[in-house]
Amino acid sequence: MNDCDDIEDCIARCALGDRAAFDALYASTSAKLFSICLRILNDRPAAEEALQEIYIQVWTNAVSYRVHGLSPMTWLLTVARNHATDRLRARRAASDGVGTTAGDDALDWIAGEHDAQCRTAVLHTCMSELPVDRVEPIERAYLMGETYEELSALFRQPKDAMRVQLQQTLVSLRTCLTR
Repeated sequence: MNDCDDIEDCIARCALGDRAAFDALYASTSAKLFSICLRILNDRPAAEEALQEIYIQVWTNAVSYRVHGLSPMTWLLTVARNHATDRLRARRAASDGVGTTAGDDALDWIAGEHDAQCRTAVLHTCMSELPVDRVEPIERAYLMGETYEELSALFRQPKDAMRVQLQQTLVSLRTCLTR
């Protein structure tokens, strides 16, 4: 990296108002955060705008980074994922009057509990324990941001049945993740 030894050093220096550290942090992490935004939002201009907003959040909240107990890259990825998902849900709610999907607290728990590699391995194991017909709806809802309406149309189920299925699946995942 240019002016920082590592990402954590950059974040610490950003908390002190060091603009060179912020530039170095952006240079070393923006491609990864942009790819998350683009994958979630599926719209390049929206992803670019979201990325700018994310780095404003990073600059503003760098002082609170350590409070969350996450590795530096996990913290940045969590900020990016949460922001892009919020933008997607807001965009969908504005376009069709639909609110957010349930289970956000489970995602927050997943994002905050473990280091990224450990979380990925545990989550993969827990996902593999789910019935096959439950995996795709969960991935579409919580990784791709699809709404109950979209999922119920895709899987040809009533919206309330899809909501119940997703909530039950999240309970199963949470139980597995807390073992």
